[in-house]
Amino acid sequence: MEEDIDTRKINNSFLRDHSYATEADIISTVEFNHTGELLATGDKGGRVVIFQREQESKNQPHRRGEYNVYSTFQSHEPEFDYLKSLEIEEKINKIRWLPQQNAAYFLLSTNDKTVKLWKVSERDKRPEGYNLKDEDGRLRDPSMITMLRVPVLRPMDLMVEATPRRVFANAHTYHINSISVNSDYETYMSADDLRINLWNFEITNQSFNIVDIKPANMEELTEVITAAEFHPHHCNTFVYSSSKGTIRLCDMRASALCDRHSKCEYFHQKNPMKEIKNLVKCEWNGFESGSKFSLRSNLQTPRSSGDVIMTGSYNNFFRMFDRNTKRDVTLEASRENSKPRAILKPRKVCVGGKRRKDEISVDSLDFSKKILHTAWHPSENIIAVAATNNLYIFQDKVN
Repeated sequence: MEEDIDTRKINNSFLRDHSYATEADIISTVEFNHTGELLATGDKGGRVVIFQREQESKNQPHRRGEYNVYSTFQSHEPEFDYLKSLEIEEKINKIRWLPQQNAAYFLLSTNDKTVKLWKVSERDKRPEGYNLKDEDGRLRDPSMITMLRVPVLRPMDLMVEATPRRVFANAHTYHINSISVNSDYETYMSADDLRINLWNFEITNQSFNIVDIKPANMEELTEVITAAEFHPHHCNTFVYSSSKGTIRLCDMRASALCDRHSKCEYFHQKNPMKEIKNLVKCEWNGFESGSKFSLRSNLQTPRSSGDVIMTGSYNNFFRMFDRNTKRDVTLEASRENSKPRAILKPRKVCVGGKRRKDEISVDSLDFSKKILHTAWHPSENIIAVAATNNLYIFQDKVN
């Protein structure tokens, strides 16, 4: 991926920005739905903000691809575990969309302990002409009802409603780090530091433990689960990663408790730090530390080959690597270059020695600013990048 080629073609949109940001405004997860028409973000304040893509207009064809706020709702509230004397944060750790089956949308959101299933639907009509209550909703005196009325639907301003349909709680002792919807669309799994549970969408008070790596003696603990993901097509297969840098492939047909994995891949050298850290995240079209693989070869030509890797970095930089050409480019998500449809320029970091005019000294990097959450559009050259409380959308330039 040559820098002089890929610089040119990347536009950006600046969706979510606050001049004054609190801790609760920091974005903690980003996720496109299966069509890419909706983009959901969760933050540390327990809120979910859904953006909808603009429909193509003959008068303004260039607006295709822009995302606007569609719905905002409070998914989780802070709680307190009185038995363990622990505060449970409202921070949204992960969002997963379910495939759309009707006019409504469904998504899962989770904090450290509780997973919720949300229904997001539109309403542009309201019923009028009730028999037992008046237009203000007050009950009418039955003795005053002299005729039977047939209720009718009247047009109203479009309203987007988010309603909780299921609450899956009390199944995790440790913090939930990931959720994944199965391809059978009847089950999903949730993973915490030491266990992975399998849920049925219709049953909220019971789950099945399919992975348990908790040692009998916690002093012998050497690794934790960092992420888990179902296979996109085979409902019996899933992978999970650990802080040791391993990714294990499991088949639920082999046994109810997947203590023995089918395959194990080692991706990292042992961390010299004794602390257990979240090192590995897993995706089915590739694996990389803190990274995501795309479904295309580069930002110019969509392809389902998974050849491009995107990873966040410090100073609000994010990098893209082409596995075939072995080339890479460093870009920046910042407020300075956040004008709509602006062309991104590659950034170069000077490690030492003489610095060129277009290079940035490594000493001037802001290590408090970092890209931790990114998402690829499922089929087009569009990416979402979260930088603290700001959300950026980057896409190919439309000529």
